[in-house]
Amino acid sequence: MKDRGLYRTLLRPLLFQLDPEAAHDLAMRTLSSAGTVPLMLTTLRRFQPPQRPVRLFGLTFPNRIGLAAGFDKDGLALPAWAAIGFGFIEIGTVTAKPQPGNAKPRIFRYPGQEALINRLGFNNDGADVVANRLRQCQESGSWPNVPLGVNIGKSKVVEVSEAASDYLHSFRRLQRFADYVVLNVSSPNTPGLRSLQDAELLANLLQAVQEENRSQKPIVLKIAPDLSEAALNEIIAVCVKNDVAAIIATNTTTDHAPIPVDRDESGGLSGAPLCAKSTEVIRRITSSCDIPVIGCGGVMDGVSAREKIEAGASLVQIYTGLIYRGPGLLREIAAAFADLPDAQ
Repeated sequence: MKDRGLYRTLLRPLLFQLDPEAAHDLAMRTLSSAGTVPLMLTTLRRFQPPQRPVRLFGLTFPNRIGLAAGFDKDGLALPAWAAIGFGFIEIGTVTAKPQPGNAKPRIFRYPGQEALINRLGFNNDGADVVANRLRQCQESGSWPNVPLGVNIGKSKVVEVSEAASDYLHSFRRLQRFADYVVLNVSSPNTPGLRSLQDAELLANLLQAVQEENRSQKPIVLKIAPDLSEAALNEIIAVCVKNDVAAIIATNTTTDHAPIPVDRDESGGLSGAPLCAKSTEVIRRITSSCDIPVIGCGGVMDGVSAREKIEAGASLVQIYTGLIYRGPGLLREIAAAFADLPDAQ
């Protein structure tokens, strides 16, 4: 409780005086440096929640709480995330080609709503550079002792009709480092990307990846929260047919109703206003099939995390909650999960 209070009363006010992306870059530089400084890693370990291992799609997770994709796009701070106590880490979204993303400013805070809007546009170093970085991390002996997910997406310059080959380049370069691979077809910030959720295009993409998946890595799909019931049912059917190991529900939303009109920005909305919408998608999936779900979207405290599990999710991921609540959020969520049975 003391560590969580320190973040909210001292560190967050300081960080929130900075531009949101500048604050994020500062946090990433600090966490990246921590991986090479044993004392800093020791300090981060004070946030670790108790271990409650769960088993899901062939992997053992020390706890149910993961870092969502988007925070560490380029795999810069793996030792630090493990030290903080995440039960799994997801890096990315990584694209085949390096890209700068959309024009700045492109991240916007809404403290009154505990929300963010981002239109980053998959800014990342590209699959080749990220693969080399992960290889160096392995060879240095600092590889995390928790499952690593690698989230891949479509390069902006690639047409939707060529998306499968674009994903395959990233998959070929990165699969050996990943415990599971996520296909991101749901960001609202890359033109045309969400069309890959259409049943025929999605089936083609999944078939291409699974044909290349000779090492049998679990393939996970990350979907949008803004799908119609019919569209979601089609996605579930395609996932079942193509042996998808899990579904991440959900990405950010294009529904900005909770944001004051005079402060609205284009992009994907995350944080507390997304919570109920993403939880409802979890319920719809788990009532329709046996594919495991990773709950993501609006996990801001123990209560909202517990709601995701009670809706049927097996694991949860955090991003915006980490920004507003700090690393002490992990222990708060773990306490809310204390009486849950193990996931098998």
